[in-house]
Amino acid sequence: MDPEDVRALRPGLTELDPVTLAVIQNGLQQVCNEMDLAFVRAAFSPVISEALDRSDGIYHRDSGELVAQGELGLPVFVGTMQFSTQAVIEHVKAGKIALADGDVFIVNDPYLGGTHLMDVKFVKPFFYRGQPWCWLANTGHWPDVGGVVPGGFSANATEVEQEGLRLPPVKLFKAGRLDPEILSIILSNIRIADQRIGDIKAQSAALAIGERRLTALLDRYGAEVVDRAVVELRARARQQMRAKIATIPDGTYDGEAFVDSDGVVDEPLRIALRIAKQGETLTFDLSGSSPPCRGPMNSVIATTKSSIYLAIKHVFPDVPINAGMFEPLRVLEPEGTFLYARYPRPVSGCAAEVSQRIAEAVFGALVKAIPDRVFAAPAGTSGNLSVGGHDPAKRRSYVMYVISGGGYGGSVHGDGISNGCSTIGISKTTPIEVMEQYYPVLFEEYSLHEGSGGAGEHRGGFGVNYRIRLRRGEARASMVMDHGRFGPQGALGGTDGGVNRVRIFHGGTAYVPPHLSKDQDIQIAAGDAIEVSTPGGGGFGNPLRRAADLVARDVAKGYYTRDQAEAWFGVVLNPDGSVDAAATAATRAAVAAPA
Repeated sequence: MDPEDVRALRPGLTELDPVTLAVIQNGLQQVCNEMDLAFVRAAFSPVISEALDRSDGIYHRDSGELVAQGELGLPVFVGTMQFSTQAVIEHVKAGKIALADGDVFIVNDPYLGGTHLMDVKFVKPFFYRGQPWCWLANTGHWPDVGGVVPGGFSANATEVEQEGLRLPPVKLFKAGRLDPEILSIILSNIRIADQRIGDIKAQSAALAIGERRLTALLDRYGAEVVDRAVVELRARARQQMRAKIATIPDGTYDGEAFVDSDGVVDEPLRIALRIAKQGETLTFDLSGSSPPCRGPMNSVIATTKSSIYLAIKHVFPDVPINAGMFEPLRVLEPEGTFLYARYPRPVSGCAAEVSQRIAEAVFGALVKAIPDRVFAAPAGTSGNLSVGGHDPAKRRSYVMYVISGGGYGGSVHGDGISNGCSTIGISKTTPIEVMEQYYPVLFEEYSLHEGSGGAGEHRGGFGVNYRIRLRRGEARASMVMDHGRFGPQGALGGTDGGVNRVRIFHGGTAYVPPHLSKDQDIQIAAGDAIEVSTPGGGGFGNPLRRAADLVARDVAKGYYTRDQAEAWFGVVLNPDGSVDAAATAATRAAVAAPA
């Protein structure tokens, strides 16, 4: 509802002064940030406590639409938690379920506004002075939810049941008390159940922190004033997004991206995007994309929409995140494609991988329209690697989940950064010291993936190389990654970034997955190693226009070889590493000359 509509209904209301509005806006943001921090500090799983794979937010009491989300949470959850909260609200209404202070619903069903099964959401009604005021929700990535392989990333799954335990909205906490029967069902169907108890308590504790902080904010300003602020903030976010869109020239812009394969059928999946910009609205049409696939690279509609929201947030980062930001973005539902998964399609790759291919298609389309605001494609894979086994020294089982960074794309403003986090979030690689302490592994290498940055006037950033050796026991490794076949796209003449590479060394023999970046249930023993090289970012602009001294600097640092400098940038170096100006000019002229 617009502020004008509110004033029409309540003529006595006056405009909120800008200072109060800004304080309330930042107060709501701070509530979410404190939930994020409480969740991280209390969580047992390193993927949450160290890698930060989680998010917290505030949602409207009636519509479930986003009011505020923590700055420390994953952007991909911006839209999906809204859809999950709405699914809980619909469930409550349909079942005429009574709500009490202290109730907490748990849900991870991908088809009810979710992502993959490992992203478990808690949704809690918040009451202020006995009346429902909003919903609080959070998401945490559980390292395991059962399924065929440890970690849930079943690269060969052909139905969602193979990926793990699927939970519809159900009250895990009732009036503040943890339901032991529901808990026992959950813990009996997942691996490493003792750690999940810690994560469950951390996730619920974060919501309790949100309750306390939100109560203090409402006590200070009054529920009516904060309600008015929420309406005003939504209207302003909508207005700001419309103003940003208005700077894009009217027209139609096409972009595409490719998923290596679905893990089952070794053929690429195409994301075909058409963006129509008219006035202050962007319409996104993905209907030309590949049909539903057999493997786990299908995307549920909530993730598909959220991928577009986060891509636009990358382009216009100063627009506040709430439901108003989404309103000028019209996403046509791509039914009949792999971007609109229905039960029982497997979906474990949708949140961490397909979402980033969708964002890449958005960037590829808009860079043609607003090259000063958009960049070449980033690495675009979370590098999901799960290793599950038994540690004989500690006499316990484990599931290790590794996510990795990659290069960002170059832009008109400069080179892309190296080893950046994924497009969809701020999650980071768990510190190797922590993983070596928790699990029976040794990281023998962690270095830049040299040469992986796409060539351009502004080159892409570099991915990373890492090698993990199993120190003791036996284990099973599974991975759902991407960009093993196609590197991240260059832009405006820049070349693509380097591809993802995976090798497993078992008994002295190197094994490369047939699908390059996806495989499951690979048996490894003590002494075996897993070696991964992540993608670099795409280059931006014609590589022949890159300053020759910058190319020489990159070669001196070992980022590129002399041969690559000459072949990719047209720069010839003297034996001492300095630029041979005459040879460089001649080489560049020869390359630039028409055939």
